[in-house]
Parts: sequence; C-alpha cells; structure tokens
Amino acid sequence: MSLYEGFSVTHRRYVPHSHARRGGGLVDPAFPLSLFGEVAAELLIRSDGDEGLFDGYTSVELPAPVQVGDVVEADATLVRIGNRAREVEFEARVVCRAAPLRGPTAADVLEPPLVVARARGTLVVPTPAD
Repeated sequence: MSLYEGFSVTHRRYVPHSHARRGGGLVDPAFPLSLFGEVAAELLIRSDGDEGLFDGYTSVELPAPVQVGDVVEADATLVRIGNRAREVEFEARVVCRAAPLRGPTAADVLEPPLVVARARGTLVVPTPAD
C-alpha cells in the first residue's frame, strides 16, 4: 500500500458520442466528477486497501467543457492524511480532442492539455478491524 502525501493515481477515458447531452456534442458537466469518483476509489484501494466513501467536495471548478470524442485524463492526489479522512485534490484534462472539420475520425493531441475540472474533496476509510 502507498499511504503518503503526494501519492497519485491517473485514469484516462475516451468520451463516446453516446455521452452527448447538450448541443454541439457537449457532455454533461458532471462527467468529470464521475471520473473523480472512479480515480478516488483506486487511490484509496492502493493507499488503504479499501474503496472508502466520498464525504464531499470542498471546492469544484469547471473551467472548460468536455466534448464527445475527447480523451480525458483524471488525477487524484492525496494531500492530507487524517486518522480516517483523506483529503484529495483532483484534476481532469482533455489530452486528445476530435477534429471533425478535418474528417469524421480526425483528432488532435492537445499540447498542453486543456483543464476541464479541478476539485478538492474528503474521503473516509473505515476503522481497521481489531
């Protein structure tokens, strides 16, 4: 297990066209938050041997939208360790984006990646069994 401040986990996911919820192929703004839940679960499994529970967010920013055809990378980084509470910072970035004007399957690698969400939250792990 890896219980130390600065420990992080990263996931990547392609956003299929079936995720379009808004005009222009925009994805539900809650999409990055669902990624944060997934990456948080792996972080706690690796750090504490348990998925734990999400207690809540203390901040959430959505500076740019996610679009269908994006490849989104989500990080969770452990920033504070309490007895049972784990404070975690999250960031989601688009690392690849569809380029439909060049063709139906064209896409670009974004350099630098586009930040689409940042958050900070608290997760709780159960008390170890005696």
